[in-house]
Amino acid sequence: MPLDIDIQALKNKDEDAFRHLVNTFGKSVFNLCLGIVPNTEDAEDLSQEAFVEAYRSINTFREGAHIKTWLYRIAINKCYDHLKWTKRKKRHALLQPLFNRDEEPIEIPSNFQHPGIVLENKEHAKVLYAALETLPENQHTAFLLYEMQGMNYKEVAETMTVSVSSVEALLFRARAALRKKLHKYYYDNTSFKK
Repeated sequence: MPLDIDIQALKNKDEDAFRHLVNTFGKSVFNLCLGIVPNTEDAEDLSQEAFVEAYRSINTFREGAHIKTWLYRIAINKCYDHLKWTKRKKRHALLQPLFNRDEEPIEIPSNFQHPGIVLENKEHAKVLYAALETLPENQHTAFLLYEMQGMNYKEVAETMTVSVSSVEALLFRARAALRKKLHKYYYDNTSFKK
């Protein structure tokens, strides 16, 4: 991935520099968002919000840091803020009928769409992403960054602002939890063994 990003041009609010930033990292930021919020429209919105936030706060970017990990941190925060907001909205919607019996609770659709998943593997991917969503936020993030975004331990640590040893521990716990959660599905589903 090209890293010829002109930070000074970004800080000067140069539109071409930001266009280059989006062209360079747009797809990977979108895929990261989609890994956290498995809904295409929400992931698109959140990745756009991440770039808007990057544009607004580029002057907080510290020299020597990696622009990719800084962008990922913004995107991750946007995604988890969105999930928290969605959960609050859902809880409120479930309580609403108790106070106003004429209204039905709002159903938030869970339509999983990931462009990198082949059609016949969508069901398996749905199960994996559902299991990922049950992990604690930090394990989920570490797993996505390392396993699905291809970052190394150091990049994951920088993105999450934790130590490399913390990343190793988070990944160990995430893998153990996923193995436990997915064991029955993987071994009982004969179509998955092909």
